Amino acid sequence: MTTAHDTASRPYHVDFLREVEREVEGGEMVKMCMQCGVCAGSCPFGPHWQHSPQKIFMMIRAGQRQEVLTSDAMWMCTSCYNCVVRCPRKLPITTIMHGLAAHSHKLGLAPKMQPTRDFSLRFFDNFRRAGRVNELKLTLGLYFKDGFVAGLKNAWTMRHVGLGLLKAGRLNPLEMLGGHKVKDQRGLAAMLAKVQEIEQRERASG
Repeated sequence: MTTAHDTASRPYHVDFLREVEREVEGGEMVKMCMQCGVCAGSCPFGPHWQHSPQKIFMMIRAGQRQEVLTSDAMWMCTSCYNCVVRCPRKLPITTIMHGLAAHSHKLGLAPKMQPTRDFSLRFFDNFRRAGRVNELKLTLGLYFKDGFVAGLKNAWTMRHVGLGLLKAGRLNPLEMLGGHKVKDQRGLAAMLAKVQEIEQRERASG
């Protein structure tokens, strides 16, 4: 039986474009990219991309599934929307990049140590539990993810920022005891379940 990883390990996958069109929000627009490079030139992280958006789109069309789905390029997007505003064809580049990141994560192909991916997962898990972000737990989780000693070093390095957040009321030590939550926990669970249901239905119909 062929696994997702086995399929992704092939150097070229002729149906990859169709897969992206089916599984990634906005993916049907990838083939509309005319490779002008405005997106790469407009991105604040332009010099640091492993693969710029227009290169990712060309790689998709070329069937380079492994290279695309294991890249950290999609996780570099900060949602500034400069690329979308300046794209001559008004492609939803930001939406596609986030969709590719989600698709690679779902398949277990996303880079394991990519910082943005780690933050995204922690942020969503934090939100999912309470319906609101518990800033203190999120911050401590990020600081101590590599161990206790590393956490202490991170906390010391960021101590001035932390004190500023405490003074501004953005960090509250009492949040460790549970923190603020939305009142309608059942409603939150139902909303998240509905989103998952819609996504599964759209994938099945696509």
